[in-house]
Amino acid sequence: MYRKEIKIVDCTVRDGGLMNDWRFPDEFVRGVYKACVEAGVDYMEVGYISDDRIIPRESNGPWRFCDEKDVRRIVGDNQTGTKLSAMVDIGRVDLKAIPEKSESVIDLIRVACYIHQVDKAIHLAEACMDKGYEVAVNLMAVSKVQERALDEGLRDIAASRVPTFYLVDSFGSLYGEQIQDLVRKYRSALPNKTIGIHTHNNMQLAFANTVTGIVEGCNMLDATLLGLGRGPGNCPLEILITYLKNPKYRLLPLLEAIQTHLLPLQEQINWGYHIPYLITGALNEHPKVAIEWMGTERKNDFVAFLKSMYDNNALLE
Repeated sequence: MYRKEIKIVDCTVRDGGLMNDWRFPDEFVRGVYKACVEAGVDYMEVGYISDDRIIPRESNGPWRFCDEKDVRRIVGDNQTGTKLSAMVDIGRVDLKAIPEKSESVIDLIRVACYIHQVDKAIHLAEACMDKGYEVAVNLMAVSKVQERALDEGLRDIAASRVPTFYLVDSFGSLYGEQIQDLVRKYRSALPNKTIGIHTHNNMQLAFANTVTGIVEGCNMLDATLLGLGRGPGNCPLEILITYLKNPKYRLLPLLEAIQTHLLPLQEQINWGYHIPYLITGALNEHPKVAIEWMGTERKNDFVAFLKSMYDNNALLE
């Protein structure tokens, strides 16, 4: 449970923003930041860096773009032990939009990609390294990736300067045995790199799968306060902290933030485990259809949702 190499990345604002278009008030973001700092969390991911020529600014909150002025409005110069992270999606950001590290309070840039974009992700990540940032590449939807393509992607990462590579269970469809096999594959192919893990809670396995990742050697761990994240959410940060039993982490500030900021938000945003998310996870499908279903009056009609997903699936028999 204790390993000094382990680092925690809080994704509450970044992943949670997928549920409200990143329209968090400053008070909420500042509360999460304060909790991370006081709890000893290693990184807080404040959102995405996106190109507003591709992503409409008027339909998204500021944490979809993480302009320097917005980030500094919350954290100042961030003279704390908690580093700041931002995520970029391949095809949704221009390298020119990312300032030199000397001009930014962001420390870590994580490049999210699909398997066919690994080469582009490496190029962008290494360009960010040249600007002075820490970097990681997050391979999304690994549950959909064929083994040969994954092996090729891992060879490309192994030959790159990218120091950290993430296993991301985007659809919340992986079981512990699959997490174990994938982490072992990653570590075998990338013996000199850090492996990270990011899980979703479609089948109530986000925390358990993160623990499996830890046991197998993952040292960058993603989590969110009260599990806030897209659809069913992520591994809850407060549970992860209690498991690690590392004296540098403190639980009380996280509980204070949950009580003050997350519980009121829960009355406005519907995230967390729900049967439609279970179904998409079990079928290894993107949760967007479940998210749309949850926004309708039929959200509790589980039978109709399952039939709409896959009428002839063995789960119906």
